[in-house]
Amino acid sequence: MKTSLTMKDTRDMTQGNPYKLMIGFAMPILLSQIFQQLYNTADAFIVGKFMSTASLAAVTSSGPLIFLLTSFFIGLAQGAGVVISRYFGAGDYDTVSRAVHTNIVFGLICGPVLTAIGVGLTPFILKPMNLDPEIFPLAVEYFQYYFMGSIAMVMYNVCLGIMNALGDSRRPLIYLIISSLLNIFLDWLFVGVFHWGVWCAAVATVISQLFSVVLCLITLCKKGRVYSLSFKKLKLHKDMLKEIVKYGLPSGVQNSVIGLANVLVQSQINVFGLYATTEYGIYSKLEGFAFLPITSFTMAISTFVGQNLGAKQVKRAKKGAKFGIIACMILAETIGIIFFFTAKYLVGLFNATPEIMELGQTHARITSLFFCLLAFSHAIAAVCRGAGKAVVPMAIMLAIWCVLRVTYIMLVMHFIQKIQLIYWAYPITWTISSIIYFFYYKFSKWEKAFGNDKPENPFENQEKLSLETTEISQTNENEDDMFDGEIHTKNEVENIIENQVEDKIENLE
Repeated sequence: MKTSLTMKDTRDMTQGNPYKLMIGFAMPILLSQIFQQLYNTADAFIVGKFMSTASLAAVTSSGPLIFLLTSFFIGLAQGAGVVISRYFGAGDYDTVSRAVHTNIVFGLICGPVLTAIGVGLTPFILKPMNLDPEIFPLAVEYFQYYFMGSIAMVMYNVCLGIMNALGDSRRPLIYLIISSLLNIFLDWLFVGVFHWGVWCAAVATVISQLFSVVLCLITLCKKGRVYSLSFKKLKLHKDMLKEIVKYGLPSGVQNSVIGLANVLVQSQINVFGLYATTEYGIYSKLEGFAFLPITSFTMAISTFVGQNLGAKQVKRAKKGAKFGIIACMILAETIGIIFFFTAKYLVGLFNATPEIMELGQTHARITSLFFCLLAFSHAIAAVCRGAGKAVVPMAIMLAIWCVLRVTYIMLVMHFIQKIQLIYWAYPITWTISSIIYFFYYKFSKWEKAFGNDKPENPFENQEKLSLETTEISQTNENEDDMFDGEIHTKNEVENIIENQVEDKIENLE
């Protein structure tokens, strides 16, 4: 029963001012994302201060490979978020509970699988990346230790997806602040004080993530909540797993292929030497930081759209989606302009080598003013995921951000060996994907995504329509008696009846 559960620590986005709700939901996520980025960034910053440039390059080059191997499972967690937000918006809390328990079990299965893949395949994946011989053994060491703790990464994303889908973005923020501070302390202790190898930076990250998972599970296990987690109820419910995979698999595949594309791009960057590898890794982390406000809004968009479509509030879902898209683009372009002028000095915070700083400035001058297009693509993709149409962004991202981007880079590098042309691959593909997304958002029926998932009783709407029509007719027959049978008035009444019936049909549809 809806009244038997407390709504504490959740946010119902089907009621209230959409703009305030989305901003209120996005702000804690923004702060959470900032502290999330501090994990690997703290590793890079402290390693850069206390160890060699090769060690820094080993850590900063970790991004594409880590994303390649973890993004599939993160995409599945996003699918679970779509399912949970949908049923939460519909007020079906029993199904919410079954989805939560299924997602936890699924995460516990996926964690060890990712550990086996990451530890076993890291040396083979790194070989084609054209890493400098000085960097290669350090990178293998860092990656393998990182993936030994994959269960912590997977379970954190599972718990985060559950909480965000229910509108709870405050508690994940608190837990991330605590675990991020712990990560910074451990990095400083292991690297700066004990002077251990580059592997210890990965160990610090794993310990910190595991700590945040424990905090999340304690919260999820509190009794009386909509999502109350009970270890006795942990079970893979087939219907829930099917829905989670249905909505999460496209996102997982999309993330993995984009990750593969990024690894291929990284391999082309590595051809230009140690400085280029280091700059590209540092810039990627800085761009990740710069784009956090947009990422936060896209998560708010998905949750808002999912809950409101689940509650059959289509107009409200579209209103929130439009606001989120505009907010993302304005934020992104503002950040891009700032980044355009400051990137050189921000790169210098990690490594003050003049050649690396100059490369960072060149990189920013080419890409940063196109951030608004990147934000637009991400925002529409978030709308699609919230509406249960994850296949659409998957297809667009695969075609444009993967196939077209990699093909362009391979062709250009075959004829002209200039690193600036690799940088240009990003704004070019952002522009093309934004054009495609614009036409899809404008002319498709993305808001109808959930309409065919659970077919209603075929006679139910007919019965409702019959009752509504009878009620309208009886009301107007009484009114008709007042007009003493005048023909003109009867026509008016008939028109009223017809219009009201048409309105009812539209509402039922």
